[in-house]
Amino acid sequence: MRISHKEQVRRSTARRRFLRHWGWLPALLVFDVFFVIWWRGRSPGEDAAKTGSPAEVPIMVAAPETLPAVPVVHPMQVGFPTAQSNLVLIQDASVFMPTAAGRVESAHYGSVRTASQGGRILPSFHEGIDIAPLTRDRRQRAMDPVMAIADGRVAHISAHSGNSNYGIYVVLEHEDPVGTIYSLYAHLSAVDKRVREGQRVRRGEVLGVLGNTPSSIIPVVRSHLHLEVGMIRTRRFSIWANGQKLDNRHGNYNGWNLTGINPLALYTTTDPVREFSMRNYLSDHPVAFELLINVNRPLDYFVRYPDLWKGEGEPSGALVLEVSEGGVILRGHRLHSAEQGSSSRSPQVLSVNRQVLGRNGLHLVVERSGQWSLGNNGKKWLEILVY
Repeated sequence: MRISHKEQVRRSTARRRFLRHWGWLPALLVFDVFFVIWWRGRSPGEDAAKTGSPAEVPIMVAAPETLPAVPVVHPMQVGFPTAQSNLVLIQDASVFMPTAAGRVESAHYGSVRTASQGGRILPSFHEGIDIAPLTRDRRQRAMDPVMAIADGRVAHISAHSGNSNYGIYVVLEHEDPVGTIYSLYAHLSAVDKRVREGQRVRRGEVLGVLGNTPSSIIPVVRSHLHLEVGMIRTRRFSIWANGQKLDNRHGNYNGWNLTGINPLALYTTTDPVREFSMRNYLSDHPVAFELLINVNRPLDYFVRYPDLWKGEGEPSGALVLEVSEGGVILRGHRLHSAEQGSSSRSPQVLSVNRQVLGRNGLHLVVERSGQWSLGNNGKKWLEILVY
């Protein structure tokens, strides 16, 4: 359609008016687009640098070069190893299983037994307690389940009764403020099929059944649980045993490497659950004798139980060990200049508390002509400790 000259003039006039009033709008839109692009691409901390205020962006901070914090280990929550909860009744023959002699004390911890040595009857040491069964079947075989006394890890299972005087036994490891300690459950008739080495167990979890293994030395009528709780002497026991060409089927959980305390210390009440701290127990325990030894490298015992090392620096050189009547090392320190002791490399017994040592059933130290020294048992005890 042909547009008249008059209409063309009108439209031209309108276009000029529009550009005069709104022609700046496209330029503004272009400016806005470029401003947004610049804003997003600028440095995150630019405003902070200009204004002095913190930038509202995540700040990455390098972790300090320090060792991780040592986890806090609380005292163990302890329960009973069987349904027998009257362990405070220490003179009750229905609670404890005595030896054939019939003395209830023979089921307790300490120098409570006798043995023939070199034709002489001498005191011998019992490192645990023997708990009698509560239930038996028609053949008088014990039926009591044996349970973990505290949360821990299954460290060792000896499933063959002839491999040890412990018979069939299980060892658990527990974390205590002092370090890793053990509990041992011996003379079982069987280990529960669900229990495996390395697994975690909870307090009260069934480990096996109370029994009389090895049956060659324990008759059915004297079935009992032998319970031990204590310290592991060294992590190098297996190496020592191999060097001695011993038939060691228990690794580091051989009885020669396990040093027990009195388990009745855990059961001062009939409460189903109570707290126990090995660190607290050892700190209050009386010293039976002090022994001076010389070692060329840090003693593994104090590496694993650093709270028991009371000296400066590494536990090596001339060391004084404070030892319980049961052979547990309670504390250690370097020989002070004020303490008596020669520079000899041979171990020396510095002092003995006769009252604490008692009947001396372990014979770690012996007295000859008024002088105390390590006996044969003590020499083996020390050889394992420092290996």
